[in-house]
Amino acid sequence: MAAFAHLLKRLGWAARAQEVTEQELEEECSVPGAPWRLLVAPRCWQRLHGGAAAASGLRFGASAVQGWRARMEDAHCAQLALPGLPSGWAFFAVLDGHGGARAARFGARHLPGHVLGELGPAPREPDGVRQALRSAFLHADSQLSKLWPRCDPGGSTAVALLVSPRFLYLAHCGDSRALLSRSGSVAFCTEDHRPHRPRERERIHDAGGTVRRRRVEGSLAVSRALGDFAYKQAPGRPPELQLVSAEPEVAALARQDEDEFVLLASDGVWDALSGADLAGLVTSRLRLGLDPELLCAQLLDTCLCKGSLDNMTCMVVCFPGAPRPCEEAISKEMALDAVLSHKVAGEQVKWPVGGMVGQCGLSAHLLLRAVCLCSGTSMPKHGFQDPGLRGHPGLASWRRATQQGHCHS
Repeated sequence: MAAFAHLLKRLGWAARAQEVTEQELEEECSVPGAPWRLLVAPRCWQRLHGGAAAASGLRFGASAVQGWRARMEDAHCAQLALPGLPSGWAFFAVLDGHGGARAARFGARHLPGHVLGELGPAPREPDGVRQALRSAFLHADSQLSKLWPRCDPGGSTAVALLVSPRFLYLAHCGDSRALLSRSGSVAFCTEDHRPHRPRERERIHDAGGTVRRRRVEGSLAVSRALGDFAYKQAPGRPPELQLVSAEPEVAALARQDEDEFVLLASDGVWDALSGADLAGLVTSRLRLGLDPELLCAQLLDTCLCKGSLDNMTCMVVCFPGAPRPCEEAISKEMALDAVLSHKVAGEQVKWPVGGMVGQCGLSAHLLLRAVCLCSGTSMPKHGFQDPGLRGHPGLASWRRATQQGHCHS
């Protein structure tokens, strides 16, 4: 029997044999070698929202999911208009907390204000704006340090997009990433700030620190972040030259008519899919006419199905040149949906080894339909983000089966 049919059969039996109670959802289980705790079943409910600015032609959508982690530590913010600046300026950011959500939530709430304060009423592009973004991150981090409980651990990575009528500014610190799609391909992608990168390692060593096991002092996996003040105590050194720095790396990209969209996401998304795959997925969903926020929800569903164990947040900012709905793409998707439904009902689906989602071009909601058909449950109205899916036994058993290596032919 083919791999997918075999796995779905296992799902059906497991779903009928097991009921996941609300109490079990609250329990945590240890994963060997992991520094964090996981739930026995993922929290799949998504928080999504979006908006549009007709004057500038910008649209955005965002979604976030707790997933398998015991706590949600991501945060994000979006402003389609910036007070005091002309039409066409906008700001978006995704923050990924570690050791708690405090730093990420602080950044989402206060970073836009610091950016506005540093830009002033007449920003000088592009160099003045790049410096303003660097200063905004550092000043936000300084404000956070004054409010931070002494000796408490924790921090947050961040990636931000500042849009002006002439430029796209991408600022990031840590391993939250952004990519720009232009003319159907990835034109730019940020690079994670890891301690083993030569420039980062040099700064860490100059501040009296070490890099062990590819981590700052053998502990922290990123070398730039908001918070993490235990790594910012080197005497006589400015904030940007500490072991861990909040100074962002800023890229200024001149806007072009061929610009399609920017994707901002926390590292849980990039753990599951490559930049090229993510750009292809976003493009394919835009051609189906999905709103950006629903697109983000499907993207996170796919990453969850592909095994991401982290909190996940993604945001898609679409420009006037973004892919438009295509009748041919819509027809193909409907035909694919119908074929899969019939084959799953007859347990005749063939799936290549290791190709649970994505390698066949099948979207996550089709996998969800297959799971529900074989587990004898109804299809949730809102897909993976349906509140009725909390602890769905079919999904929980699918995740355990894939972790245990049962996906084979």
